[in-house]
Amino acid sequence: MDSPVEVFSLFTDFDITLFKSGKHFRLYEKLGSQTVFLNGRQGVYFAVWAPNAQSISVIGDFNGWNPHSHKLYVRWDGSGIWEGAIFDIGLGEVYKYQIVTESGERLEKADPFSLSMELPPQTASVVSTTWYQWNDESWMRNRSDKNRLDRPWSVYELHLGSWMRDANEPDKFLTYREIAEKLVPYIKNMGFTHVEFMPIMEHPYYPSWGYQISGYYAASSRYGSSQELMYLIEQLHKSDVAVILDWVPSHFPGDAHGLYRFDGTALYEHEDYRKGFHPDWKSYIFNYGRNEVRSFLISNALFWLDRYHIDGLRVDAVASMLYLDYSRDEGEWLPNEFGGRENLEAVSFLKEFNEAVYSNYPDVQTIAEESTSWPGVSQPTYNGGLGFGMKWMMGWMHDTLNYFKEDPINRKYYHGNFTFSSVYAFSEHFMLPLSHDEVVHGKQSLIYKMPGDEWQKFANLRALYLFMYTFSGTKLLFMGGEFGQTSEWNVNQSLDWHLLNFAPHRGMQTFIKELNQLYRSEPALYEKAFSHEGFHWIEVGDVENSVFAFLRRGHDLSNDLMVVLNLTPIVRENYRLGVPQKGNWEIIFNSDDLSYFGSGLETSNKKSEPIPWVGQQESISISLPPLGGLVLKLTS
Repeated sequence: MDSPVEVFSLFTDFDITLFKSGKHFRLYEKLGSQTVFLNGRQGVYFAVWAPNAQSISVIGDFNGWNPHSHKLYVRWDGSGIWEGAIFDIGLGEVYKYQIVTESGERLEKADPFSLSMELPPQTASVVSTTWYQWNDESWMRNRSDKNRLDRPWSVYELHLGSWMRDANEPDKFLTYREIAEKLVPYIKNMGFTHVEFMPIMEHPYYPSWGYQISGYYAASSRYGSSQELMYLIEQLHKSDVAVILDWVPSHFPGDAHGLYRFDGTALYEHEDYRKGFHPDWKSYIFNYGRNEVRSFLISNALFWLDRYHIDGLRVDAVASMLYLDYSRDEGEWLPNEFGGRENLEAVSFLKEFNEAVYSNYPDVQTIAEESTSWPGVSQPTYNGGLGFGMKWMMGWMHDTLNYFKEDPINRKYYHGNFTFSSVYAFSEHFMLPLSHDEVVHGKQSLIYKMPGDEWQKFANLRALYLFMYTFSGTKLLFMGGEFGQTSEWNVNQSLDWHLLNFAPHRGMQTFIKELNQLYRSEPALYEKAFSHEGFHWIEVGDVENSVFAFLRRGHDLSNDLMVVLNLTPIVRENYRLGVPQKGNWEIIFNSDDLSYFGSGLETSNKKSEPIPWVGQQESISISLPPLGGLVLKLTS
């Protein structure tokens, strides 16, 4: 019986040349399922890369999942692409590919390029479209100004399934549209500049948080359609909020319907487990040396920027990509051609990824979650760097949290933990992250990392946040941290919004809102975020009292700010501080304010005196609140 699949192709010879050489970065326009019209008939064109298959059939509801009725044709050019058009079907068709391997095994695989997938635990692909009538032209036209590295970046990281649930049915997810109605006004009111969505690509196992992806081109159907997600993004853009997506090119799961041994061979991964298997996550590592895999991944990055108007990509687990011996013991990894542990193919891929992103979308940013001292992560590739816009400052996060966990009476012994990050703060474009990773797996919530009684815990956390927002670098805070979530993050339930019925939590939320306002309104806090010119210690040696002071500086010296932190519960009366300029120093922010659940210690603006102090010719004498911080600005 002849297949009712018609010979049809969207590929040109040039497409194939680019694909084979790993330089085709718009594969989503060719591979997958695309609706087509020919001679007045509507149909669907299917194309899939499976070079080692004996045969491939499209199976689905439309043919009763019959593997014999709709067989694709393999191209003659050695590309390994199978293709063909099936007419009289269209959007909404549920399908898979049945792949007969070289050994005769029959596999049923989801389409790697499908734009939509069934609601998990179902695993089939759905013929879909990403067409949407966008209405965010103003944002897209002007985002180059909002998304620059010398602008404020206060990022709110969230997981769509557990930020907020249906109030009447707590086990029910909100849809993308329902999330938009609640999230957008909340983000705008709180003053965050960016949101970062943990992976929203389709993933079969919900507790993976989205980091085990099966549908790289499909927005998760748990929350609705592609168009509903676009609506959410559009509404954020209309409120002047940028959208960052977590992107996971480091590994993929071994689910039978996914990329694993796609055509019966290690097609997307490595054949040798010492290069192709990730021991921590029990997942499979992409083969970055294979041209077609590079095209798949870079096309995917551009897809989200193109079709979904995404403003930035945070690349997960970069360290695991860079090192061949990552999380492996001796004998469990293979060295590179020079005998080293660097994954040269991954390095080359990451550089090419960043070059492709920035050449096509110069007004977006890429951010690396990279936890080692690999040099030049956020330096341009033409200078030998990896080409990212920013890098997570994991050292700052670990050192700072370790410092704040200590009882204040012991903090003098950990003084260096607090100050050490300033030694290397300008070696990269750093983002300061207090992310989801810090509030799971027994690590406790941020508020319960803090020592002391209830008042001290909240005061400590406010002091930590004030340090984070006023230190050099951009900022990222995981959802719930803004109101002092007390329990660890649980992906299976909503945040504890009821805590806002209590004064300490309301105070914390008000504090973060006004801290965001301070950050956005003071150029000294962001204009030179990645330059040593923008940061200067004023008081760094008071070990006994655990007092720190530093200067933040932007382009205009009249906007200079001085930040003072007293990280013990003892009020420091008449504490003398050197100041860099003569004049009146006004307190413009106080973490100890009563409205934040602080003590409300009386402290007033100060006029400098010609008393030299710690390298400065002028100084002030000021009362410092307990476990608190002040931000001062020269007013005259």
